[in-house]
Amino acid sequence: MRDNNEMPRRGAPDFQLLILTLLLVGFGVVMVFSSSSSITLVSERFQYDPMYFTKRQLLFGALGLFGMLITMNIPYEKYKKLFIPVFILAIVLLMFVPFVGAINGASSWITLGKFGIQPTELAKVTTILYLSALISKKGERFRDLRTGYIPVMVIVGFVAGLIMLQPDLGSCFILVATAGLVIFAGGANLKHILGSILLLIVGASIVLGAGALIDKINPSDVVDTASGGANYKIGRFQAYINPWDDPQGTGFSLIQSLTAIGHGGLTGTGFGQGIQKLHYLTNSYNDFIFAVIGEEFGFIGTLIFLLFYLYFIWRGILVSLRSSTIFGTLTGVGIMGLIAIQAFINIGGVTRTIPVTGVTLPFISYGGSSLLVMMVAMGIVLSISRQSSLPTKQERTKSVVVKQASYDLNTSRRR
Repeated sequence: MRDNNEMPRRGAPDFQLLILTLLLVGFGVVMVFSSSSSITLVSERFQYDPMYFTKRQLLFGALGLFGMLITMNIPYEKYKKLFIPVFILAIVLLMFVPFVGAINGASSWITLGKFGIQPTELAKVTTILYLSALISKKGERFRDLRTGYIPVMVIVGFVAGLIMLQPDLGSCFILVATAGLVIFAGGANLKHILGSILLLIVGASIVLGAGALIDKINPSDVVDTASGGANYKIGRFQAYINPWDDPQGTGFSLIQSLTAIGHGGLTGTGFGQGIQKLHYLTNSYNDFIFAVIGEEFGFIGTLIFLLFYLYFIWRGILVSLRSSTIFGTLTGVGIMGLIAIQAFINIGGVTRTIPVTGVTLPFISYGGSSLLVMMVAMGIVLSISRQSSLPTKQERTKSVVVKQASYDLNTSRRR
């Protein structure tokens, strides 16, 4: 006979986090339609279909939901080994991607038929899993420079170097920043972290300086449409410093972005009523989708969206911190940190807080690889929430069983 007090092996996923994820994806689909329909409706390239990008986003959203449900139902501890073949695949694809054609000045895509795969998105998540598994395995030995810290940084540096070969400065920074967050949360020696940051700054300065010098001596023919046709290595930095120096070139997209946000005012123009997306704002459905949100929903709507986004990230981190294992905590914090850092870089570029780097706004921007990988990653966080919800329930059940047993024993003695 089965014991009625027997607890299930796994708990329920965090309902709030699941609903928040689905709401973000749904809002993203709506905004992709709003920001792209006017462009695709009049373009032969997109078959005059106002739903061209929306249908694709819905397709990848459905695939992402399927993947999220699968990863959510796999005990997260199994990802310590399951991620290895995917990590190797991501490395192989990153090594291959520089040999394919460049898009907007960067070779970041591998085209399969009508769809493209961006291996960088896969590399971000698998690197988090790698770091979490290695740090949890090493334990206190991770604080040792030679046997713990350096091997971890070698792998991170190798992956970051492959991304820079594309070149994709934005994704490289996101990967390094997220890895730094996981390493810090894993208890690395603060001196080692500060030393790595110093080396990173020096190395980045040398690479960027050398690249600028080479381009000055031998200008590249590669153009960056997002920065108005300027050389992709310096155009966006020039636009950040003063976009009005070249309003029809390097500063065009950023000026249109700021104009859209300013036009939105306090309450916005209304959903679908934005003007800058009408062939003014470059990549309005992708890199600059936040500008469309700002124009159509205004300051109030944008503030609500940002507060919603912050609550979603806070909820994911809270769920991760409740995990009973180091691996679960580091994985969850790393994934939510990845989302937060990428969102900050996207919004920061659109609002001229930082230079534009051409990364998507997670769950909102059009992008099949990004949406699919992010939803699968959220499935892992939800798996962590299922496991972390068990200890409290089990302890409460054990307490009830012990009390019941004690009561039965006392009753029998009285008899």
